[in-house]
Amino acid sequence: MKKIAVLLLSATGFLLSCNSNRTSAKSEQHPGSTSDYIRQRLAIYEKEKLTTDLSVLSEKEKQMLPLLIQAAQIMDDLFWLQAYGNKDSLLHSIEDSATQQFAGINYGPWDRLNNDTPFVAGAGIKPPGANFYPQDMTKEEFEKADIKDRTGLYSIIRRNAEGKLYSLPYHEAYKTQLEKAAALLKEAADLAEDAGLKKYLRLRADALVTSQYTASDIAWMDMKTNGIDFIIGPIENYEDKLFNYRASFEAYLLVKDKEWSTRLAKYVTMLPELQEGLPVEKKYKSEKPGTDSELNAYDVIYYAGDCNSGSKTIAVNLPNDETIQKTKGTRRSQLKNAMRAKFDKILVPIAEALMDTSQLSSINFDAFFANVMFHEVAHGLGIKETVNGKGTVRAALQEQNSWLEETKADILGLYMVTKLLEKGALKGNIESAYTTYMAGILRSVRFGAASAHGKANMLSFNFFREKGAFEKTASGRYKVNFEKFRQSMNDLSALILTLQGNGDKAGVEALLKERGIIKPDLQTDLNSLQQKGIPVDLVFEQGLSALGLK
Repeated sequence: MKKIAVLLLSATGFLLSCNSNRTSAKSEQHPGSTSDYIRQRLAIYEKEKLTTDLSVLSEKEKQMLPLLIQAAQIMDDLFWLQAYGNKDSLLHSIEDSATQQFAGINYGPWDRLNNDTPFVAGAGIKPPGANFYPQDMTKEEFEKADIKDRTGLYSIIRRNAEGKLYSLPYHEAYKTQLEKAAALLKEAADLAEDAGLKKYLRLRADALVTSQYTASDIAWMDMKTNGIDFIIGPIENYEDKLFNYRASFEAYLLVKDKEWSTRLAKYVTMLPELQEGLPVEKKYKSEKPGTDSELNAYDVIYYAGDCNSGSKTIAVNLPNDETIQKTKGTRRSQLKNAMRAKFDKILVPIAEALMDTSQLSSINFDAFFANVMFHEVAHGLGIKETVNGKGTVRAALQEQNSWLEETKADILGLYMVTKLLEKGALKGNIESAYTTYMAGILRSVRFGAASAHGKANMLSFNFFREKGAFEKTASGRYKVNFEKFRQSMNDLSALILTLQGNGDKAGVEALLKERGIIKPDLQTDLNSLQQKGIPVDLVFEQGLSALGLK
């Protein structure tokens, strides 16, 4: 494969603030180097139109869609501010349309699926704290500083004229945008015919302008009969790689598949039994998962912000608040149209290229759907509080929490699939579950080390390989050993839950350093997928036009 010459960029970076622009960064085009890089990286994204059968919605529900999409677009703009800074100053400084398009996909000048490699001159190395913190702030300075709401989800950290660090709540930092989004939610709430949805939208509107989200999270969990769902606000903290404290703005607009959702509902009642059976010491599984949780299936018709950056989410498990999880459980939302697109356009071609031909017939969408679905369910299993007084697992592991939690969900999701297949509570077989899971690792490891999900799959791949869970055949293809795959699943489950329960940040860092890497032989295989033109992820055609409403 021809080596791509990537433009080496200045490491100086820029000072960021909500009220200032970055220095203009003009894209430098070098024939055969940067332009080739952008062209080849754009090719890793396959276009997919987001649509669904809108005939299932009432006329008033259809009238809500433009309002909710406008609110989602505000979340998109806010995520740009959090991830980079001023979007317009960056895009206007780039002369060629291809690089502008690529910057749009990545919400900034760093390639999210290539370890945040900078691709615009002058961008420098991506700050681990994105735009949540001053760029000249060190971790040591932050940890010593006396800051109100220093670890808060819903505030940014800035420096005053005297150089002292302080926190600024989101509803103050982004006041104008959030007030506009709140007004749109209230307008949509006036149209809502479902009482639960009406209450949620009104409370969520209040939350956006106060940064008080608990009441709206509970109202969201209490919704049962709504046909539309709208997830909006500062939610996940993947973007804050400095401490994993700050939440990023995003939005999903969903249309519920009520038939599928009814089929999935039975699995939630099995959570306590599955928790008790986890392959780990008793003290690491003593917590009781909430049984008011839901499993629902949706078609997603709009993504915005964090969930739309780089690799696209195909299932959602919320709320993230551990207190609400313990009392109300969570809602696991399966985004089946996006999931189907990733299976057909990405996973199947990867399997045909890299998996042993004797096992290809075991790979199917039902197994993929189950693995993804129970990944989200598995976020509710395991342990949320450390066993040794270090507080929550999230607080103890800090920036190491997200990627390890994603690994846990992957592995415990597979554990759940295994147990449910054995009980006859799930259709399918172990061979399909494990083979499809293996193909899924090869799909997701391509997200790279800048992604929590990429790190999770690197760990799984290396751990499973060391345990003999799969082998490379003489023809260079991956073949699953089903017995060893199961044992590796149990061993890795125990390791992760122990690290989480002990709040062992040093142990997690050592695990990432040792096994959270792509080794040369795997990289060769991944390069072959690029040569075959197999996409890494999706980019969406979405909005009113895609839905046929404009």
